Amino acid sequence: MCHYCGCRQIPLIKEFIAEHETVTNAAGDALRALDAGDLPRAGALLSTMTAVLLAHWKGEEDGLFAVMSTDPEYAPYIEALISEHRDLAAFLARADLTDPADAHTFRQATDELHHHIAKEEDGLFPASLTALTGDDWNQSIKAWQSAHPDADLRPAG
Repeated sequence: MCHYCGCRQIPLIKEFIAEHETVTNAAGDALRALDAGDLPRAGALLSTMTAVLLAHWKGEEDGLFAVMSTDPEYAPYIEALISEHRDLAAFLARADLTDPADAHTFRQATDELHHHIAKEEDGLFPASLTALTGDDWNQSIKAWQSAHPDADLRPAG
């Protein structure tokens, strides 16, 4: 993970990264549950991952991705990220971790998710610092807020 550009101090980016951490922690716990044969726990963690990812993707795609994809330099990169979202969403919607084939696919999907997150955190998020205008940030935050109606990005106090 990069820490040189300062994007992690932007409240929206900080929240995206926190969501990434929630999902990767749940994925790791689900894999450990699978290894221990605790299929109910693995299934519950998969549900948690799915719920967090669906809101996360909506916030990203309707906000940051939407404004950055208007730039032809970023559009193909973002299209690929959205495609990865769709592929994982399709798998998560039908995954049955009691099925050994799905459990195996889940392991692969978890590895792919780590690579996907790196593309965002080490590529797109730092680029957003120079690519977005104030209005773009406002639109991105509004989209995240819409995807997370019970949360608030405004600083406390």
